[in-house]
Order: sequence, then structure tokens, then C-alpha cells
Amino acid sequence: MTDTKSDRYYEAVGRRKTAIARVRIYTKGTGCAVNGKDYMTYFPLATLRIIDAPLKKMKSMDRFRIEALLSGGGLHAQAEALRHGIARALVVFNQDFRKRLKRAKFLKRDPRRKERKKFGLKKARKAPRWSKR
Repeated sequence: MTDTKSDRYYEAVGRRKTAIARVRIYTKGTGCAVNGKDYMTYFPLATLRIIDAPLKKMKSMDRFRIEALLSGGGLHAQAEALRHGIARALVVFNQDFRKRLKRAKFLKRDPRRKERKKFGLKKARKAPRWSKR
């Protein structure tokens, strides 16, 4: 999927945990490419519904061509970052989409992250076994 200067696109960034998705939505063409590959081969089948959700909500599955650059995180976090980026790019394309996407919670950045490990503990909250004597 090559770019040409005449293609008009709308760009946005989506995030989840440590995953970052730079998303471009083109008004011409259909399909979705992630890091140069088709998104059907990049992601497992279970996560494909996550990515399609904002487009299905707006009833515009075959209206846009999507190109995304993903980095960081695991596949599930990358899929959720891509969903966040697609939703944001749809709002850049048309402000009228904002209300419906916001109501479906696609525009909300999920703030949960991995908690840091504390010294004296084995993990973030797991303490070594304790005995009084």
C-alpha cells in the first residue's frame, strides 16, 4: 500500500500500556495495513474484533484505507492502541463522529499500566514469606 501525494489522509496517535500506534486514515481505498503487513495476518483472530469496533460503530468499514505503525507492548495492547488511534483519526476526519465514539468509550485512553517493583518485595506487591520467629 503505497502513498501518493494526492491521497488525503487524517492522522492520529493511539496508546495503551507501552504500545503506541501512529494511524493514518486515507479517504480513498479500503483495507488495513499494520507495519507494512495486512492486519489479518499481523494479529490473531481474537483481537481483530477490537480493531474493527470503531469502524463498525460508525458504519464505515469499507470507506477508509488504514495504515498504522505500531511499536512497543504485546499484540493485545497494540490492538487496543490501534483501536484508540483509529477512533481519534475518525474524529479528525469528522467531528460529528465524536459523540458516538465517546459514548462507546473508544476515545478514552486506558490509564492502567504495570506497577513498578518495590525493593524488599518479590514483585510489585508480593512479599516474601513471613514468620514471626
